Amino acid sequence: MQLDTGIRSHNYYRNAVEKHWDPHEVDLEADREGAAELSEPAFEGLKQSLALFGAGEESVTEDLAPLAVVLEDINDQMFLTTQLYEESKHTDFFDRYWREVIHAEEKRRGQELSSPTDEKWYNEPYDELFERNEQAMARLLEDDTPENRARAHCHYHLTIEGILAQTGYYGLTLAYGENEPELPDLPGLVEGLKLVRSDEGRHVGFGMAKLKSLVGDGEVEPDLLRETVDELVPLVQESLAGDGGASSESGPGPSPSELADYAYTKHEQRMQQITSASEKIPDVEELTELEN
Repeated sequence: MQLDTGIRSHNYYRNAVEKHWDPHEVDLEADREGAAELSEPAFEGLKQSLALFGAGEESVTEDLAPLAVVLEDINDQMFLTTQLYEESKHTDFFDRYWREVIHAEEKRRGQELSSPTDEKWYNEPYDELFERNEQAMARLLEDDTPENRARAHCHYHLTIEGILAQTGYYGLTLAYGENEPELPDLPGLVEGLKLVRSDEGRHVGFGMAKLKSLVGDGEVEPDLLRETVDELVPLVQESLAGDGGASSESGPGPSPSELADYAYTKHEQRMQQITSASEKIPDVEELTELEN
């Protein structure tokens, strides 16, 4: 048969099909009410967080195509079609949230309508991080080597999705969920982020599996993975340092140091699972689990 229904990439493809969701079906009515309770600094912080993640989803949507070109297996290609589709859905969700929640609240406050694409939301490390990701992915079209594939997966799946995005989504989920009494509940945002993170659990797992195969087959050395990610982590930290979100060391929601600890722990777990022959890649449910 053409398809190998027992391998991870095919199972991820089927998981994506079965867990389809529509970003326009997430109920945002309560979020419009919750946004009215935000102080002006918190409202600006929320906008910056949403702008960063919306732009990130748009960027990774644009940058994934080279990987779909170079991977030969039909099961890999089928999975990547779902990932491209899902990155587009994530872009759609953040765009809709800005239009229907942020703009509605700006109108209520008598403010000029803002744009999530305004350059004021982004700092230089954020731009550089995504430029490096684009270059790593595009390099596959010119020089498709095991080392360049490993670098591409490290940029895209381990760093952009596995550290930057999932840590940020985790922080926003805690800040605007039911367990943070000092900030209003934004249940539509929390639900959307939960669905986004579920998708990205598959994406991160796919990248981890590809890297584990490259290391296990002796095509790349584990040090290449660590060196690549270690070069990018400072850019992640500086990108998030420019995020004026609700969290601070003494304020409501998870503190920056707590998020940094979360990101470090998750990354070390994943690197161990990739580079150790005795470790296994977690299933998609574990990869997307929301910790308390």
